[in-house]
Amino acid sequence: GNVLLYGATSGETYIYGKVGGRFAIRNSGALAVVESVGAHCCEYITGGRVVVLGTTGINFAAGMSGGLAYVYDEDNLFDSKCNLHSVDIESVSANEDIKDLKQMIEKYYFYTTSETAKFILANWDNCLPKFVKVFPMEYRKVLGQMAKEDAELKRTQRNYRC
Repeated sequence: GNVLLYGATSGETYIYGKVGGRFAIRNSGALAVVESVGAHCCEYITGGRVVVLGTTGINFAAGMSGGLAYVYDEDNLFDSKCNLHSVDIESVSANEDIKDLKQMIEKYYFYTTSETAKFILANWDNCLPKFVKVFPMEYRKVLGQMAKEDAELKRTQRNYRC
């Protein structure tokens, strides 16, 4: 179908198969795993997480300002389909991201018995480098500012202790 999870605020969805265009647009909190997606996936997303285990259409992540997406980019073609005006694409290397991604795929496999998920999990060390993380630039700035504020708060709290 088209326009699934439009404006979703919470919950989880595991879709075994390909969805049409505009999947998870304006998502602000739902978690989703899907085999592949059509055009405009994750458009204007502000929160939540999306995992795509296969191909994507064009204009992925246009206007994405929050949330995260992980895409299995087996053929190294994703950067040509992603709208890079508001997001960075990077490898999945942080332990927290690796754990999060694997857990989402494990849940997806539990609910769908997907052969794609089964293959990825069985070959995790070889498949992990083929995943990319789609990280909104604005979200990165906010996280960086929050980290600075947390560090400053901790510094000032130490100065006030007796």
